[in-house]
Amino acid sequence: MALIVRELMEALVLALIVLFVIQISVQNYRVDGHSMEPTLEDAQFLMVNKLSYLRMDLDRLDNLVPFWDSPSGTASYTPFAGSPERGDVIVFQRAGGSDMSFVKRVIGLPGERVEIREGHVFIDGEELEEPYLDRSDRVGDMLCIPHTSNCRVGEDEYFVLGDNRTDSQDSRSWGSIREDDIAGEVWFTYWPLCDAPHMDTLFDACE
Repeated sequence: MALIVRELMEALVLALIVLFVIQISVQNYRVDGHSMEPTLEDAQFLMVNKLSYLRMDLDRLDNLVPFWDSPSGTASYTPFAGSPERGDVIVFQRAGGSDMSFVKRVIGLPGERVEIREGHVFIDGEELEEPYLDRSDRVGDMLCIPHTSNCRVGEDEYFVLGDNRTDSQDSRSWGSIREDDIAGEVWFTYWPLCDAPHMDTLFDACE
């Protein structure tokens, strides 16, 4: 009997650990809008990997982990996993904005100059190939981006756009977003159980 109880307790602890890891590593979102079409459709569900761009506070790590000593001369807040790359589809919240989450594509990286001319994006003067776009919809001529200094992306910032350029609020309106505000990278998508009652209440929405 004692052996059975012990095995049940071990299974319960293992299940709790697995649940904890899942909670901190992934999150579900539901697309609310058409700004990422044709890549993402309205009401489509996303699984977001929150560990894709995990950053570690090395100063805090010094205090939490015995015998850990951060290398001298390193930044106290440094990427642990990786940084966003061009083309990544990410979920984020705008600094100083509402609690609404947004899903967009990373276009410009820190330090790059972004221009949009006749519906085409240029990075440091070179046209960006964007095979994911529906070229039947073209955005108008826009030489300078509001809220960005001379159209250049700041340090630890990213310029993001929706794939549906004619129906998307993005960095053309707000300017670049901070890396600290990124929740994670879209890992995979799946169609929701739309007909199941109240199913959409289990997921966060993102535009």
